[in-house]
Amino acid sequence: MVSFIFSRLMQAIATMLVVTLIAFVLFRYVGDPVNQMVGIETSLEQRETLREQLGLNDSMSVQYLRFVVRALHLDFGVSYQQKEAVSAMIAQRLPATLELTLVSVIFAIGFGVPLGVLSGLHPRSLASRAFMVLSLIGVSLPTFLIGILLIFVFSVQLGWLPSFGRGETVLIGGWSTGFLTSSGLQSLILPSITLGLFQMTLIMRLVRSEIMEVLPTDYIKFARARGLSDRVIHFGHALRNTMIPVITVTGLQIGSIIAFSIITETVFQWPGMGLLFLQAVQNVDIPVMAAYLMLIAFLFVTINLAVDLLYVTVDPRIRLAGTPA
Repeated sequence: MVSFIFSRLMQAIATMLVVTLIAFVLFRYVGDPVNQMVGIETSLEQRETLREQLGLNDSMSVQYLRFVVRALHLDFGVSYQQKEAVSAMIAQRLPATLELTLVSVIFAIGFGVPLGVLSGLHPRSLASRAFMVLSLIGVSLPTFLIGILLIFVFSVQLGWLPSFGRGETVLIGGWSTGFLTSSGLQSLILPSITLGLFQMTLIMRLVRSEIMEVLPTDYIKFARARGLSDRVIHFGHALRNTMIPVITVTGLQIGSIIAFSIITETVFQWPGMGLLFLQAVQNVDIPVMAAYLMLIAFLFVTINLAVDLLYVTVDPRIRLAGTPA
């Protein structure tokens, strides 16, 4: 187990080094940092002094090494537009994105898995067919359209839920949370459904197909012959043996929820990382873009490592090397 974790950590470190190289190239070669930081009235001597202070006259290897060391210390430089530390801006926006992601994942898994099991056990039932129609709608409609429709129905027409913003938040040890206020919880409902609906339908369809594939197998028939209850057969045997692809897709989708929350945060004006990144792209704020890239890569790598560890826990037939026994 130790060697397995070590090998996965080495792969994760190698991946992060590649990402830092891409971020460094983005930071260094997409526009001139000096031109972004000063005005047109700045003299050439002042520009050259600033380049020397920023270390832009050093060799590429020295600049890259400095960039990696600073990234390890969570120092991503200063925003060109906001003129404040990028790490502070991320720390301010990250709680909003992580809380939205958490609620979206709970919604996607909490509804996707049970509905997938139900429709897989009774594929010809009216409820199963209705779920499949809903899943097609969830997969086909673009995210921004789902968000606009939810706002129109539940905010404009019914007036039940807020249409934008995060609501009232509470600061706990430097972490701002909306979980402890009624307006914060209400503000989470529409964007979390918008963000998690596609993942929910994807998980539901995957679980359904896997359940339908597992039920006719011999070991399920043997379990029925032993007189086991339907609950034990369906959840203890059938569902357990469908978890490998479900875990894989779910893990990737969690990363996708974080990485692609830009549209949802824009529609609902949610003050998170996605909205910050979109504003950085509009203003060509390279330090923020580079930091966002490395943060998303780190989250993806961490999630993939957790998924690899779950494989061994869920299915003992998988060897630590990652291949079937």
